[in-house]
Amino acid sequence: MTSGRPTVGFTAMADGTAADYALLETYEHAELARFPDRVLGWLRAMDDHTGYRVTRLEHSLQAATRAHRAGEDEETVVCALVHDIGDMLAPANHSEVAAAVVRPYVSDRNYQVMRHHGVFQGVYWFHHVGADPNARDRYADQPWYQACVAFCARYDQNSFDPGYDSEPLEFFEPMLRRVFAPERVHAPDLA
Repeated sequence: MTSGRPTVGFTAMADGTAADYALLETYEHAELARFPDRVLGWLRAMDDHTGYRVTRLEHSLQAATRAHRAGEDEETVVCALVHDIGDMLAPANHSEVAAAVVRPYVSDRNYQVMRHHGVFQGVYWFHHVGADPNARDRYADQPWYQACVAFCARYDQNSFDPGYDSEPLEFFEPMLRRVFAPERVHAPDLA
């Protein structure tokens, strides 16, 4: 179904023409422009009870508020805001999914912090479920190790407080839109 909108002429990518791929680029640009709205929708959908004393949205707002009040740069604040959006798509590996979502927009340091925060959080609770609380130590020689330790200690593990005065999502929306602006997309180093 094409809904009367322009479509490519091929049925196999190998048969596409330059004009076909130029057309697809216009659609992709429109998708990239709508991406911040999609992320905001995921965040709003996290406003549900999951057993914690705050919703996942409130947890995210607290983490971002703490990062902002600590003077972190805008990219890091937005990463704190969206660090758990992977819960919406893949709860079993939420850190990796959230990291993949932000990767084209953020530094490698912030990507790695997002990607590994789940195992780094384990230092606070893995011992309660028979897992190794020091599992994060296998990354001790990585340049982003201390940044991930700090992220978890300062912004993630302590952001479940129903009495915390967090900023509302609207406060972070302009930052999120700037970080996820289409012109910021870069090809990640996939090595």
